[in-house]
Amino acid sequence: MKFTNGYWLDRDGFSVLRAVEVRDVVADPEAGTLTVYAATKRVRGRGDTLNAPLLTVTYSAPAPGVVRVRIAHFDGGVERRPRFTVAAVPGFVPQVRVDDETGELVAGDLVLRVRRGPGWLVELRSGGRLLTSSTTRSIGAATGPDGTHYVHEQLTLAPGELVYGLGERFGPVVKNGQTVDIWNLDGGTSSEQAYKNVPFYLTSRGYGVLVDHPEQVSFEIASEMVERTQFSVPGHVLEYLVIDGPTPKDVLRRYTALTGRPARVPAWSFGLWLSTSFTTEYDERTVTSFIDGMAERDLPLSVFHFDCFWMREFHWTDFVWDPATFPDPAGMLARLKARGLRICVWINPYIAQRSRLFEEGRAKGYLLRTTDGGVWQSDLWQAGMGLVDFTNPAACDWYAGELKVLLGQGVDCFKTDFGERIPTEGVAWFDGSDPQRMHNYYTYLYNRTVFDVLREERGEGEAVLFARSATVGGQQFPVHWGGDNDSSLASMAETLRGGLGLGLSGFGYWSHDIGGFEGTPDPVVFKRWLPFGLLSSHSRLHGSGSVRVPWAFDDEAVAITRRYTHLKHSLMPYLGRVAEEAHTDGVPMLRHMLLEFADDRAALTADTQYLLGDGLLVAPVFDADGEVDVYVPEGTWTSLLDGSTLTGPRWVHQTHATDSLPVLVRPGTVLPIGAVTSRPDYDWADGVTLTAFELADGDRREVVVPSSSGGAATTFVVRRDGDALEATGPSDVAWQLRAGDRTVAAAGGVARLTL
Repeated sequence: MKFTNGYWLDRDGFSVLRAVEVRDVVADPEAGTLTVYAATKRVRGRGDTLNAPLLTVTYSAPAPGVVRVRIAHFDGGVERRPRFTVAAVPGFVPQVRVDDETGELVAGDLVLRVRRGPGWLVELRSGGRLLTSSTTRSIGAATGPDGTHYVHEQLTLAPGELVYGLGERFGPVVKNGQTVDIWNLDGGTSSEQAYKNVPFYLTSRGYGVLVDHPEQVSFEIASEMVERTQFSVPGHVLEYLVIDGPTPKDVLRRYTALTGRPARVPAWSFGLWLSTSFTTEYDERTVTSFIDGMAERDLPLSVFHFDCFWMREFHWTDFVWDPATFPDPAGMLARLKARGLRICVWINPYIAQRSRLFEEGRAKGYLLRTTDGGVWQSDLWQAGMGLVDFTNPAACDWYAGELKVLLGQGVDCFKTDFGERIPTEGVAWFDGSDPQRMHNYYTYLYNRTVFDVLREERGEGEAVLFARSATVGGQQFPVHWGGDNDSSLASMAETLRGGLGLGLSGFGYWSHDIGGFEGTPDPVVFKRWLPFGLLSSHSRLHGSGSVRVPWAFDDEAVAITRRYTHLKHSLMPYLGRVAEEAHTDGVPMLRHMLLEFADDRAALTADTQYLLGDGLLVAPVFDADGEVDVYVPEGTWTSLLDGSTLTGPRWVHQTHATDSLPVLVRPGTVLPIGAVTSRPDYDWADGVTLTAFELADGDRREVVVPSSSGGAATTFVVRRDGDALEATGPSDVAWQLRAGDRTVAAAGGVARLTL
């Protein structure tokens, strides 16, 4: 929120105390802390210390390259829960020192320096380079006209510095000039509201900032003070962490090391998912007809999803199949699984009054209570619904037990919908958590409960859910879904922007509703959306009031679905490695150009295209007539679809047929192409073709192909020496080497060809 009226004045009704003078700096080398006592008015004599508020700013470091800042006005309040889990490096203690001029904290390459005396100046440097600073009027403890207290910080932005992240947001990916409130709401797309709010941003300068508050955090990103990013919280204390890079990729690595890395997801989850859609009419016969139709048209299907109405109306959630439409659920699931399908069902954390679980949940204290001891209820979404209180371990076990029954029936995974309609007034959580903090944090507990059940029942690496809402740490429970979009090309573009922002917030995997959710898309919208959806980490056909089977549109839609589903399966040796990087390093599969081309100014603002991993550039076509502009970075890039080349750096305007789009392979890439296109979960190394694109003389590339079943990876090495290209790899499986139109099979673990 904004506290000022221009630069000099405060907003009417606000009073703001600001750090204007450092009175003392105390170093504790054993604890690794630097504590600064800042006066809020100039102290010229002893009388000036009377009736003079003092701000206490404490600096520490949980890990190398990370500095924690704690700003306190009044520090005697009760500790508020919950808190984000931020993992410190065991045994790490930063260096601290104080002299007559400065106080300094050193955490690896990241150095924080406080200037003593009049004025306020705190600098953060890495490798001697200034990252950002807190300067005059940056720190403030404010009181609003209604008596509410706030604390804010402002960190400087360098000329040309761009800010990214803050979760899944649908406006411009670059956040400069925006006001952003971190508050999960059921707002769909096309609005300032979002399901996935994350109080973390990173900048093109190679650092990130995590505001360590689960409650509402208000950001003013060069929108109040145009040279600064401001963040504020209600109360008397503000805590945040500055995270060094030096590259944006490194920032994400450090951030996810602190807050949790995305889990490894099963190979089958990368295939095509088909849903019943939301309000469409369906039963087992309908479902079977969809699956038969996919098979008849050679449209490989990996997962079938049952949306809300697998349960009876007014009963959500009771985890009971509607007997009118699914009289034999266990038998039906067995029949579907016999066809090689995985099964997903929709769930949410709301328990309708008519649910068989409502009275049990009320009696045992498993539902969120009001302050007078009753159950909190609402008619919004489901009649008389209550809310599972996941701060109660017994309630978690109760909810998990119902999921285990479904898993025993043959269900493989869940779509965890909702988690945003969390009340803040007049409620009391089981563990005493602060209602304001629980609003955003609730989704973390909800998705953790479900993910833990899947991991326990299906095993490590086999757990997967589709989560709608999220906050800090939620990236550990993938996959996150960016649906509820309009069925339009404009909404397709905003969906991509949301996915790019989410990836820049530490989330490794992402999906969306192909063709849009609301309404029925025009066939051209659906067909333009298909390649985008199938060239995302996860791919789902889902809608609201109409089904998304491709033949419901036309034969060309069927052909496009077939082409890109088969293409995605063939890319699994590559995508499997990219997914592993998301799991081990926290670098997302779907990447904003910033992550690979941080030194290319033109790439920093490109939000109509993305990188799928480090080697494939994808530019969805958001125009009915096929017009598209794509930014091509330096070098010669090759179309994966037709082999044509483009040389950058430059913007290129193209026109693409309905079944085409720019899919460009980065120069210097060796792309492993799989031998199987009918499913994603096959032996990725067996029969793989190593396809070299624009390797320079002397280049050496190591190509790692993970195991689709969690076993040992297979490693190949490709070298270019003049016109000779040589690859080495295992001798116990078949594989090939390709460059241009030339292909040679390996013999004895070696393949050679002449360019």
